[in-house]
Amino acid sequence: MIRLVWGTGNAATAKASFDMALAEAGIHQYNLRTLSSVIPAEATLELTDTAPDLGPTGNVVDVVLARQTSPPGARAAAGLAWALDDDGTGIFYEVEDTDPETVRELLKAGIERGCYIRDIDYSTVETKIVTADSTPDQYTTAVVVAVYGESESLF
Repeated sequence: MIRLVWGTGNAATAKASFDMALAEAGIHQYNLRTLSSVIPAEATLELTDTAPDLGPTGNVVDVVLARQTSPPGARAAAGLAWALDDDGTGIFYEVEDTDPETVRELLKAGIERGCYIRDIDYSTVETKIVTADSTPDQYTTAVVVAVYGESESLF
């Protein structure tokens, strides 16, 4: 199971705004291990906005992460595009920017190229884009995260 979750956050520091966005997505209690963007055969995808309990605090979860953290006064936009082949394999493509339309355009161009080199039918492409409004005195973060499976212990 791959769950797509997302969140936004505003805070006094860049890292704190990222943590707030992860909290809204329900994955702030886990260590994130970033993967490249390949979807394994027969994976199922579920858009959930907030992750369920994936295991004990401090465990690691494998993710494909789209993250934009912007300085005070600038909005943040992040997006994932994905496509699945007939056998269930596929790809994600992640983009970050301050402008959601730029994210949309870059997602389209990137996922088209990824589908082309893997011979995946582009008509299966789906996207999720999240935009976080700016505040004049806080950092702003938007995340869209594909979470692979459940958490695992680091030890």
